Amino acid sequence: MHDNGKKTSWWKRFTDKLNREFRWFLPGLGYKRWLALTVIGAMLLGLGLAVIVLQYYRTTTNEFLTPILAVLSLRFLDRPIRFLLFGGIGFTLILFGIWGANRAVLKPFEREGRPAWEAVQQYRRKDRGIKVVAIGGGHGLATLLSGIKAYTHNITAIVTVSDDGGSSGELRRDLGVLPPGDIRNCLSALSNDEALLSQVFQYRFKSGAGLEGHSLGNLFITALAEITGSFEEAVAESGRVLAIYGKVLPSTLSNVQLVGDVRLHDSDEIVHIKGESKITGANGRILRVLLDPSNAQAYPPTVAAILNADLILIGPGSLYTSILPNLLVSGLVDAIRSSRAEVFLVSNVATQRGETDGFNVSDHMHVLEQHIGKNIFDLVISNNNFKGDLGEGVDWVRNDATSRRSYKVYETDLVDGLYPWRHDSKKLAKAIISVFEERTGPLFD
Repeated sequence: MHDNGKKTSWWKRFTDKLNREFRWFLPGLGYKRWLALTVIGAMLLGLGLAVIVLQYYRTTTNEFLTPILAVLSLRFLDRPIRFLLFGGIGFTLILFGIWGANRAVLKPFEREGRPAWEAVQQYRRKDRGIKVVAIGGGHGLATLLSGIKAYTHNITAIVTVSDDGGSSGELRRDLGVLPPGDIRNCLSALSNDEALLSQVFQYRFKSGAGLEGHSLGNLFITALAEITGSFEEAVAESGRVLAIYGKVLPSTLSNVQLVGDVRLHDSDEIVHIKGESKITGANGRILRVLLDPSNAQAYPPTVAAILNADLILIGPGSLYTSILPNLLVSGLVDAIRSSRAEVFLVSNVATQRGETDGFNVSDHMHVLEQHIGKNIFDLVISNNNFKGDLGEGVDWVRNDATSRRSYKVYETDLVDGLYPWRHDSKKLAKAIISVFEERTGPLFD
């Protein structure tokens, strides 16, 4: 019984290993076509060698070599048997050689507990994934990108360049570059190695003359902009360094500033304020925002990405300072209207102090329509989990009767358990892909 148990255990390990290896032949890996090409090449090579050997065999008069060739060619067997024997041995050697080569090449890319074939399969699926364009800025857009990259590699993030606060604002004022902060966040979110390299990219200096408050990524992008002579090229090169999936593009290359009309709380006076950071710190209610200059043109690759998209996601993010600065760029909303893509608005989970105090979903929609005209959204994705402590002065953004009556709204749990005022990236991405599949069909056959 003991020996039988050992035999069973050995056989199970063998069959499990064989099963794992045969998963390389699953559909969608792009592996079988190259295997077939290799086999055909080997057959042609063998056929060429056989022609030479056969010619030599028929014409040689060497009494010593002739019987040796007869034995090596198994002439004493019927031809179909010889074909099966030689073909079987050759095919087995080809498979074994390819298997060994694959293991040697893919070994550095294997992750613990995850076979290489699975990594290849997932990569291939994502490489054929839908074309997603995400428009916004700040941490909201980075959260969305971090989740959606699990479903597709064809992602284009379109980012606002109106930021004038913090490290980005200082670099903008001192060196005249476009603000890199929101772009840096998106690059890190799309990175193939968020755990290490992107953390370095996000590192913020806590002290040091001229360095305090700056993030390494902002300085890196700024340095590349001076080296390459182009901000957009600097962003592209930064993406290559971080091995990102997709692209990050500015909405415009114009040096735009955000201008807002704000009704002050203490005096009820309406003031005209220039500068994103000053608008949100004015202690009032924002009535409207616009760009200066107002004729800033959309970056052409940004327009092209929108026109070629399958799905356009707007938000989450600060309504007045992340979302609208993109949509106010000349030509961008027109491109969205002309695109055949599904257009989803991702509603914020919670209100934002100084921007959307007391807002619900319909308030957000009203502000967007006030600034860009007729509704451009096919669907609004909204949170319906209101558990958690948001802190003083922050409320849940709830779907209300007006939004349910006037718009198509999809409600689901989107809340991050640790930080309930934020979206959970995995929940959000899953909800987006699920509802997109419901509307258009499955992503993969």
